[in-house]
Amino acid sequence: MNGAEHLPPRQCPVCGDELHVTRLGCGSCGSELAGRFAACPYCALRELDRKILRTFLVSRGNMRELARDLGVSYPTARQRFAELLARLGLEESTDGSEGPTTDLDREDVLRRLAVGELDLDEATAMLNLPDAGMSVPAGMLATDEGQGTG
Repeated sequence: MNGAEHLPPRQCPVCGDELHVTRLGCGSCGSELAGRFAACPYCALRELDRKILRTFLVSRGNMRELARDLGVSYPTARQRFAELLARLGLEESTDGSEGPTTDLDREDVLRRLAVGELDLDEATAMLNLPDAGMSVPAGMLATDEGQGTG
């Protein structure tokens, strides 16, 4: 192997339940420890969430710098950070009466999904959609910028 580390899956590929860490190993001496260990909520973050958290910490909490780094508006950056905190269980979900995202945010998420900037799990989480019933309008998956808008 080239030494690259991979993130472990969070969900069982068979039943969808949460996976638990049951084995740890030392790369230096080969020792192994088996048991049931508590998972680190930060370790299971998706790449986009890690980027948001990294940028937020490096900028010492400067939300405008986070927005600039993500290439989104200030309100969108605040929303994404609030969603990250909710996923970590540090803040209640941001669900409100107006819905999980604005139409503009929804279009941005679907555009980013279409060009491969987000995977399906990330887009689903950002749109606060249940995994099972997710469907993306066909026009939103086209690479043509003019398609998918009303």
